[in-house]
Amino acid sequence: MRKLCILGATGSIGLSTLAVVRENPQAFRVAALTAHSNVEKMFELCLEFHPDQVVMVDAQAAATLARQLQQAQPHCVTEVLSGRDGLQQVAAASVSDTVMAAIVGGAGLAPTLAAVNAGKRVLLANKEALVMSGQLFMDAARQSGAEILPVDSEHNAIFQCLPRETQQLGSCELAEAGIEKIILTGSGGPFRELPLAELATQTPAAACAHPNWEMGQKISVDSATMMNKGLEYIEARWLFNCQQHQLQVVLHPQSVIHSMVSYTDGSVLAQMGRPDMRTPIAHCLSFPERIHSGVEPLDFMALQNLTFAEAEAARYPCLALAIDACWRGQWATTALNAANEVAVARFLAEGIGFTDIARVCQHVVTTLEADYSALSLNSIDAILSLDEHARQCANEFIEQTITC
Repeated sequence: MRKLCILGATGSIGLSTLAVVRENPQAFRVAALTAHSNVEKMFELCLEFHPDQVVMVDAQAAATLARQLQQAQPHCVTEVLSGRDGLQQVAAASVSDTVMAAIVGGAGLAPTLAAVNAGKRVLLANKEALVMSGQLFMDAARQSGAEILPVDSEHNAIFQCLPRETQQLGSCELAEAGIEKIILTGSGGPFRELPLAELATQTPAAACAHPNWEMGQKISVDSATMMNKGLEYIEARWLFNCQQHQLQVVLHPQSVIHSMVSYTDGSVLAQMGRPDMRTPIAHCLSFPERIHSGVEPLDFMALQNLTFAEAEAARYPCLALAIDACWRGQWATTALNAANEVAVARFLAEGIGFTDIARVCQHVVTTLEADYSALSLNSIDAILSLDEHARQCANEFIEQTITC
């Protein structure tokens, strides 16, 4: 029985993970849960799963949860912690052997790395861990013996299409395995066919209305800009040890083929399934075995046409920025990610327009190049310092240029 710690338990990936656990109660025990401030949902989860440890990042939320648990269960043994230090503490704690890293954004970097340094099986749903610290992250996994498994549907699909002996994340030898190219598929989001002239006026509600997937607001906006695919591109570079010529992005609006691996003999292996995150979550939770995820298999008789297209840079400038940043260095991907998080938050708050997201990202990367492009970001502190500088730069650009 695997003992789980779920970082970001009240988010979409966290709740989908718990749904898979319910399908397989004999295989998993929920040992630790974390959330930011959703006391109501966390209280329900504690009553259902009885974890050893819980973290609420917000201190007031932690105090409220502790009080509610004590009132509901006077003999409750669940330890309630708070703050970002609490996240790192439970991620590394011995109560769990498997950590689902599902905290969205840069906030997930430190606790995910804590789990890696503790040598655990880490189910990686937090893109930013690799976008911000790819080399450091993979080096830490090698040193600690941590097992990294990719949860994102695209990376999980690629992983499943690799030969077993090549599934060594961070050190895959693609050419030796006869692999020519890794092909990341993306739906193109809700604005795939919208006239370009109308993009600037799109609202947060429209951007969050993804045609295929049910996701949180931030990742939904990233899907609309295709920054999400750009971050996945960067992540794939580190996970699968890719060179630039070995990575490609293709639009696939139906989201049935989750990604593909092209071999030198002309064969292309594709992983297919319904657009439901429970499938890759179940695969990672039980690897190398297979368990029931609660997702029905594809009905091929009901499928419509499967189509593919190129992602236009004019429609998806954020994707182009991410691909460029991937090969410019860790400074560029860290700066881009921070700028995007600031810009998306401002867009969701209706403080900037949809097309301003790419403007902010472009400005930050261009502005910080002189100071950081020659630096070696060889520590988490250095990466977090750059992250903070990039956020400041993004906010200043928005205040002085866009909202003035």
